[in-house]
Order: sequence, then structure tokens, then C-alpha cells
Amino acid sequence: MRILSGIQPSGTLHLGNYFGMMRPAIELQEKGEAFYFIADYHSMTSLFDANERRQNTLDVALDFLACGLEPKRAVFFKQSDVPEVTELAWLLTTLTPMAMLENCHSYKDKLAKGISPNHGIFAYPVLMAADILIYDSNIVPVGRDQKQHVEVTRDIAIKFNNTYGETFVVPKEQIQESTAVVPGIDGDKMSKSYGNTIEIFGDEKALRKKIMAIKMDSRQPAEPKPDADQNLAIQLLKVIDAGIGKEYEEKLRAGGLGYGDLKKKLFEVYWDYFATARAKRAELAANLDFVHGVLKDGATKARALAQTVLHRARKASGLE
Repeated sequence: MRILSGIQPSGTLHLGNYFGMMRPAIELQEKGEAFYFIADYHSMTSLFDANERRQNTLDVALDFLACGLEPKRAVFFKQSDVPEVTELAWLLTTLTPMAMLENCHSYKDKLAKGISPNHGIFAYPVLMAADILIYDSNIVPVGRDQKQHVEVTRDIAIKFNNTYGETFVVPKEQIQESTAVVPGIDGDKMSKSYGNTIEIFGDEKALRKKIMAIKMDSRQPAEPKPDADQNLAIQLLKVIDAGIGKEYEEKLRAGGLGYGDLKKKLFEVYWDYFATARAKRAELAANLDFVHGVLKDGATKARALAQTVLHRARKASGLE
């Protein structure tokens, strides 16, 4: 079984990235042949500062390795170090209906939020399909919001196979429903695009301030909260530690728990959860040659496979 997943270096990684994609991916590296990439091509749809992209790419590598990605078990690389993926994206584009892309939730969501779309935002699912198909991926761990893009990949692969003969493995998505969508500090989906994130790593004081600033209603501590499961701090607690989250949900529901104490607990649980990873990240940051070597070795392995699959697609479609 081959597993494929990628993450964009478009900003600082946050709890939504970790629980929606990174942790499931790290767990899956023990269960199959894992290919994980830093999607720097994809970041070009929303990030237009070259130096920031370089720094973000390095930060993603540090974050992922610190959180438990094991180079001996997973192939870890930069998307742009395998340029064959962009050629495959063109082959797939020629068979992708416009209506399919227009109906993609992520595209419509960005339009609704007033984000000016470029062609990259519109065609993002096709490049994602190329990312998946070029490694003969079987399983794609994604957040629930990305499920549709894997379905688009399946549709494109089937159409290519029907048009040119059996060429691509048709993948399946894998979603952890309990943590697939992590709420941001404003209650919307946590996303770098919306500026509502809690970062995995960062300054303790700034992160504490951000969590303590989460807005609550005006009810007094003594009042029972029958809708405690709808409380944003409770939802985030349950993502990080389901047991503690459930315990504090019951306390809030019964009355007597102040919102300030609840948010303090959220920060404490969050900060403790990533303590080991913070120490590991500091070690990696002091040994960047190792980090760059991991990405280089990963790219060599990934490109060898990508060239094989691209050759197959070129031959099937009459380019060779």
C-alpha cells in the first residue's frame, strides 16, 4: 500500500494542519510505503514572496520531522524537486471538465470570501491529482474539506484510463472524522487563509494571549451551559485530548467553570502536548544539513517513481 500526502508552505503550520493531516500521515508511515511532500508549487497560488516561501518550506520540514515523520520509513521531499508532476498536470488538464473545477468547494469558498482567484486557485485540484497519481498512490489521508479533491482525482484518473487505457491507480481518501476539521479561534475552519490559527510552534506568550482572547458569551461561571459541546474552547480541547475535553465539557455543562479557567486549561493541554516536539525541533534547527539531506534523498526516490509513471502516461496518450 502506498500512501501520499502533501502540505503547503504558505504560512506557519497550525493545529488544523497537525490533527487534520500531519498526525494521521505520521501514523500511516508505519502501515505502508509513505510519500509525503512539501507542496511549494501549490503555495504559489496564494504566497508571492520568494524568500518567505523558502523560509516556510524549511519550517515545514522542521515541523514535520519534529512531530514524528521518520525519514527511514517515509519518502519526504519538496514538490518542486519533482518537476515531472507539472507535465502530468497538463496531461490531466486536457481531460478535466471546467464544470468539475467550478464546483469544487475550496474554489467557491474562496470566491465567497472575496479572495481574487487566479488560474492556480482554479486549477489546484488538477495539480493535486497529478501529485497523487504520479506516485501510484493507493491511500490519501486528508481533512474532510479535501475529500472532494480526492474524488476529483479519482474521476480524472478513471477518465484518463477510459480514454487511453489502464494507466493510473485509482486512489482512495482516508479521513479521521473526529479530527478532520479543526475549528479556528473564530469558530470557522482553522486556516492560514483566514488568520484564525493556533500555531504548532511559536512564542509561548503570544500563543497564550491568542488562546485567552477567544471570545465567549456573557454567561456567568455559575450558570449551567447545556450547550457546552458547542463551546469553541471545549471543541479544541477535545481535538487535542478527547478525555480532558469531555471532562471539561461536563464541568461547563454543570456550571461553576469560568471561561477564563477553561481557556487556561486549553493552553496548558496544548502547550504540554507539543513539549517533546518543541525540543526535537530545536535539535533539528541546529542541524540543517541533516534536514536538507533528508529532502534531497527523498526527492531522488520520489523522482525515480514519478518518471516511471509519467513515461507510462506519455506512452498511453501518444506522446511517445
